[in-house]
Amino acid sequence: MFALNLVIRYLFAFLLTTSLSFAESTPIVAHEDPIEIDESLTLSQVIDLTLEKFPELAWLKSLEDEAAAIALRSKSWTAGASQANYSFQEAATGANGGKLHYITAGVQVPLWNVGQRDAEQAVGEQAESSAKTQTIATKLRVAGLVRNALWDIDLQKIRYEQAQAEIKVYEELHEKIGRRVELGDSPRSDVLLAETELLQRRSTLIQAEAELMHARKRYASITQITKVPKDYHEKLVDLKESEQNHPALVAINSQQTRKQAELDALRAVGSGQTNVLAGVTGDMGDTASNHTASFHIGVIVPFGGSDHLAPQLAAINVELNKIMSEREQLFRDLQHAHHEAEHNLEVNHAELVNANALKTATEKLLNMSKTAYSVGEIDLIDLIKIGDKAQQAILNVKEKEVMLERDIALYNQAVGVMP
Repeated sequence: MFALNLVIRYLFAFLLTTSLSFAESTPIVAHEDPIEIDESLTLSQVIDLTLEKFPELAWLKSLEDEAAAIALRSKSWTAGASQANYSFQEAATGANGGKLHYITAGVQVPLWNVGQRDAEQAVGEQAESSAKTQTIATKLRVAGLVRNALWDIDLQKIRYEQAQAEIKVYEELHEKIGRRVELGDSPRSDVLLAETELLQRRSTLIQAEAELMHARKRYASITQITKVPKDYHEKLVDLKESEQNHPALVAINSQQTRKQAELDALRAVGSGQTNVLAGVTGDMGDTASNHTASFHIGVIVPFGGSDHLAPQLAAINVELNKIMSEREQLFRDLQHAHHEAEHNLEVNHAELVNANALKTATEKLLNMSKTAYSVGEIDLIDLIKIGDKAQQAILNVKEKEVMLERDIALYNQAVGVMP
């Protein structure tokens, strides 16, 4: 009997010490991923900071550089690089061994075909537009990652805090049962049962702490910062028909327009570039030479190149049709995402109302059950089951409140609205 009482006291002291450490929010596991609240930081600023270090930033910059290069080419007066040519020829003049030297020098300049330069300028303009829309679409994707990461932290924090609260509840229950056992009002098995429940709650708390740390690490990995804004709640932007103006759809439309411009520019090339040649030819040598110089000009007109151009046109057409198919799939996905986001809002709103009603009912039942247990009308196992339902109902309300706020942010994300 003495040994059993000693074990009970030891376990109680251990559980009390453990619960106090929980109340101070000291991490159970040594690994910790701290996150600091910055009151001056806004959600929009977090997104901008994340975009600055986002892996796709180099790609977006290269799109801008490409557009600038295409625009520079379209402003050129020639359709390509000009060429200079030089030739030397030596000829014998007779038996005396005299020689004549002929030197020819000239320049060859490729000219734009009719409409080709305008087509190239259109490609440059569309490339610039596409680069801008890709940046906006990427920023929206970054916003989605940040939104999800922030609300995941909030949700895991709620579960962690609820696990801490349950520890306190079951600690108090353990203490009361210990007193009842000492007074002989309850069997000693109740102490072990309360101890088991408390240890199970400790396991739940360890898991909740781990999930909270994972959520923090995901946020830090995405944003490359360890600070979060104090307030990142959003107002619902109710857009019924948003797909056509969604940044992702605008971006892929811009890609499609650019690819069509590339196709038109390649068609304008035709069989190739017309070239203008201009040069001089002169002779020099012995006394028989006339030392004359002549000027010549000519034109090179390509023809019959349609068969050679066809594979390039076909290749661009393949890319164009691929973009068109991706655009159609994206449009369907955006419609589905819009519908799902709208539906989730409605469902979670209804569930929150029901969760609040359930919480009120279970709390009343728990209070009645505590009284019933104190007078011996129900067993401890029944009290624990009812307590579990009450704690789950409390957690459910807190989760639904967070989920509803998260769903507002995700709805705005689905319809393409930046914070």
